[in-house]
Amino acid sequence: MAVSVDPLVVGRVIGDVVDMFVPTVTTSIYYASKHVTNGCHVKPSIAINPPKVSIDGHPGHLYTLVMTDPDAPSPSEPSMREWVHWKGDTTIHGARPPVGIHRYIFVLFQQNGPMGTAVQPPASRANFNTRLFADHLNLGLPVATVYINAQKEPISRRR
Repeated sequence: MAVSVDPLVVGRVIGDVVDMFVPTVTTSIYYASKHVTNGCHVKPSIAINPPKVSIDGHPGHLYTLVMTDPDAPSPSEPSMREWVHWKGDTTIHGARPPVGIHRYIFVLFQQNGPMGTAVQPPASRANFNTRLFADHLNLGLPVATVYINAQKEPISRRR
């Protein structure tokens, strides 16, 4: 597979959110018509809407997708690491960083089978832990990960 984890190491995704893994599935993320790759900058005004996600996986396999922000509330003091934005269901919270440049991480796991009611909403979006989530559901290591960067957009000045 031609996918490399190097950008994930440089962007501190491996370490801050997930452990080292070997990508086995190709995942494509699109915001509007923009195909994003690791480290791409996406404006929050675009990322507020759910992305289109394409998984080039194996027929018949089931997957769980998690989206988190490991830089909440600020990259210099991420006391709420990780802030969950999307956890395998249809509840999606867009990227709206309050300050600084935030990384938004899409982590794809291959499921061992149907989850049923095993996946419960977290009590809080703050301090979510992707590793513990995967461990709790016996998902193992990720099969793909993509991350984007977003920074608060300036308010237009009216004169």
